[in-house]
Amino acid sequence: MGGHLREPLRDLVECSLPAALEVMGERWSFMILRAAFNGLHHFEEFQSELGIARNILANRLGRLVEHGILTRDALPEDRRKIQYMLTEKGLALLPTMVALRQWGERWETGVPASPVLVDARDMRRIQPVQVLSHDGRPLSCKGDLHWALPEDVVGENEPLQQAAE
Repeated sequence: MGGHLREPLRDLVECSLPAALEVMGERWSFMILRAAFNGLHHFEEFQSELGIARNILANRLGRLVEHGILTRDALPEDRRKIQYMLTEKGLALLPTMVALRQWGERWETGVPASPVLVDARDMRRIQPVQVLSHDGRPLSCKGDLHWALPEDVVGENEPLQQAAE
């Protein structure tokens, strides 16, 4: 990314990437999240489908609940049975998961994943995840992006959620 201002790479206090990686930066957390997006809700389902050791699964589920990505609730009809559900914060990870999957298809496996992720409305394959400008233009690292100080950003008073979408 061009420009003469650089992101302070040593200053981890204000960087959100290390914070996000602290929560999600390990394989099993992503695999559990993928399973949750695919409709799994119970410990036994996660364990069976993923082939993960019970102690590791319990640890990762606990961390995902602790960080507000999943909720852990007893079922009303059987209080002994626990259900894990994605929160709004967890659901917001969908674009990240799709982007990582698409990156893996292109650069690691070299083949389209199966099953294919499609738009439920028309059953067509979804487009690659892109970084978009405020007006919807696709941006690339080749001169389209650079770092700016908050006071130099136009419209900085807009909510952060809007900028992330």
